[in-house]
Amino acid sequence: MTITRMIAALAVAALLPGAAAQSIDWKKVDAALGKSASVSGEVHRYGLPRSDLHVTLDGVEIKPALALGGWVAFAPMHGEAMVMGDVVLLDTEITPVMTKLLNSGLEITAIHNHLLRSSPATFYMHVAGRGDPEKMAAAIREALSTGSKTPFEPPATTASAAPALDLDTAKLDETMHAKGKAVGGVYQFGIPRRQAATEGGMTVSAAMGGANGINFQPTGNGKAAITGDFLVTGDEVNPLIRSLREGDIEVTAIHSHMLDEQPRMFFIHFWANDDAQKLARAVRAALDKTAVAQN
Repeated sequence: MTITRMIAALAVAALLPGAAAQSIDWKKVDAALGKSASVSGEVHRYGLPRSDLHVTLDGVEIKPALALGGWVAFAPMHGEAMVMGDVVLLDTEITPVMTKLLNSGLEITAIHNHLLRSSPATFYMHVAGRGDPEKMAAAIREALSTGSKTPFEPPATTASAAPALDLDTAKLDETMHAKGKAVGGVYQFGIPRRQAATEGGMTVSAAMGGANGINFQPTGNGKAAITGDFLVTGDEVNPLIRSLREGDIEVTAIHSHMLDEQPRMFFIHFWANDDAQKLARAVRAALDKTAVAQN
């Protein structure tokens, strides 16, 4: 099934959420994947962070919430489900995981990098499919368990509260004209476009990856490592990357995620490690080159 057909089917499913949702035993899906879902409406999303990896870039150890956060999400559809996701892999894990997923009937829709010079190098593989959610969850877990070292056991918990971020988050919010949130030692922003893209008649919402994702990981003394992706139209690509370079932010990848969206969209990844407020101003200036939603 193509991405267009899957998204169109998801749009139909959204009109009939009750019957589809009632026919799926989500506890069995949880058990098959070995994870608990974060539920948003009818969508069940499972985090697959590569907390097993120790990735460094320019002397910074990358936290999973900064650039190693894989996930898969299921949406009910006429007693079945659609799954889409993005899993993080080492280069040696790509082929075995891909082979397992393809053999199970799932589809691979993209493979790309986010960072440059990281050690070890990491890649993102996009996954899609339609069918029995329990079987698809089991197939994804088997592929990742046998073809990679993606952890499925919950992380060890401690009684102590999460440490406060070493960043002036209120000032970051002010500069970014948005409200961020702290996740796993990283301050994250999700900033939608003024008008979302559509594919197969369905709006590509922020929850489906239709937003600019900007992540700040504190690196001490008011500095932060930043990465994420901008979502832009073709005519916005060069104004955006020129603005990023003027702000001394490295552009690390330009690629697409979707096949038939309107308008055509591109994802631009980036990296820098500098004064957090300086970077926030540069990121905001780049965002202002695009049709980003204004608060």
